[in-house]
Amino acid sequence: MGVLRCCPMPIGTAHSSQSRTQSPPPWTNSTLKQRRRWRLTCKPLKSPVCALDTSSGEQSGGLTKNSTEFGTPTLTSASTLPGIEQGWEVTNLAPDADPTSITEWELDFCSRPILDIRGKKIWELVVCDSGRNLEFTRFYPNNAINSITLKNAIMSIVDTFGVPKPQRIRFFRSQMQTIVSKACNEVGIKPIASKRLKTQLSLAPQIQCISLVRWLEERYESVYMHHPGFQEGAKPLLTIEQPFPLDLPDSLCGEKWAFVQLPLAAIREEMLIVQQGSTFGSVLDLDVLEIDLSDDTLIPGVAVTSSRATALAAWTNALEIASIDVDRQRACLVLSAGVSKRWRYAFYRKNRQTDHEADAWEAAKKACGGLHFLAIQDSLDSDSCTGFWLILEMPSPPV
Repeated sequence: MGVLRCCPMPIGTAHSSQSRTQSPPPWTNSTLKQRRRWRLTCKPLKSPVCALDTSSGEQSGGLTKNSTEFGTPTLTSASTLPGIEQGWEVTNLAPDADPTSITEWELDFCSRPILDIRGKKIWELVVCDSGRNLEFTRFYPNNAINSITLKNAIMSIVDTFGVPKPQRIRFFRSQMQTIVSKACNEVGIKPIASKRLKTQLSLAPQIQCISLVRWLEERYESVYMHHPGFQEGAKPLLTIEQPFPLDLPDSLCGEKWAFVQLPLAAIREEMLIVQQGSTFGSVLDLDVLEIDLSDDTLIPGVAVTSSRATALAAWTNALEIASIDVDRQRACLVLSAGVSKRWRYAFYRKNRQTDHEADAWEAAKKACGGLHFLAIQDSLDSDSCTGFWLILEMPSPPV
């Protein structure tokens, strides 16, 4: 209820179903001041998982512990997988890394586009931290995919590297939520679903596990394509879901909004303030991500204002902010968060001018490599933000 609308006057106070059916107020361009020397001017921008219960031998897909299929051998461990060359499985901890600082992992446990001797897809566990200081991969047959296998692998990584057990593990495939959550909960680790993906042709969530996704892209070319069982063009077994956007909860509603832009140098200043804990929000390591943009590059964003900006920023910060996308058909912005949450975040009056500005905003985001931001303020004339989230959209991973 009470979604944001771009308008000159506050409208967020009328949270009724009737207000949704009314035409949105006319489009307005507003101005957002950035602290210090920067000023931001808003203007038109030119399938079920195969699982085996090892205690009972029961399964969902794949083979049982003691059976074969059509005379082909039963594979029960990664060590029996043929075609896996030396160096394809990675166990690496950077020599200069501080193990105690690695408190959060990114994890993917999914099938790969390669087949074993039975003609079944090989699965792989890939684990890293955001800085790729810790890297671990292990291949598995499809009849060994369960929470026990994953739990044992997690503890094996801890023992192998001599690192503390992570506080959090992020993953982006909703279909693996049961297995990952069960494995993490059994060893006292908080699982965080961070599915944040956007394709070029349709609106969808954005992946937060950026380092992990980039590593998967690398492994697709350096490992999977060279396996004798590689299946070119094979679609991922666990596809990224695209839930229908819902009405925005009252706690996330602002009062006004605008398309805005900030120079990258100003973005870096806002990131520093967030890192110091003075502002709600989240940032990205632009150096690790190898984002090569000049400091005067204008980064597109969305500014939201509210008379209760601090509370709004706090509620927003509790989300796994994923992406902001223009839904041109519905003339609205879509906010994606977590593993499967999407909301109609803001509306505008659809006409040629607003469609052009929405398209220009999306084009600017694409020109910046998917980089964009969300800012929450007391007003569009405020000198500071109460919340600032830097977001990066990436292409869909090939696996």
